[in-house]
Amino acid sequence: MFSIVYVTTGSMEEARQIAKTLVEMKLAACVNLLPIVSIYRWDGIQEDNEVAMVIKTTYEQIGNIEKTVKEMHSYTVPCIISFSIDGGSMEYLDWIDDNVMPVGTFRKN
Repeated sequence: MFSIVYVTTGSMEEARQIAKTLVEMKLAACVNLLPIVSIYRWDGIQEDNEVAMVIKTTYEQIGNIEKTVKEMHSYTVPCIISFSIDGGSMEYLDWIDDNVMPVGTFRKN
């Protein structure tokens, strides 16, 4: 029912823009932004400073988050992976549930 979506971006500015959009659209209850160093293979071995996004949401919104991130992201193939939340503070999980729009809900702008 609840999920963490992990996304990496190339800058804090890009991560902030995506995070604010996800929270404003009620696709996510909260997004943590963490500066990281990534070493990866893309046209050889690369090492870059990136920003990791830890997105707290419901399982039902993963597809909408992926679509929104891809529309806003600067990378050709952004890292977008999700993990199921198997447990945790019920008060916190209830807060996520209260702050993420149920799928199929009409949203007025």
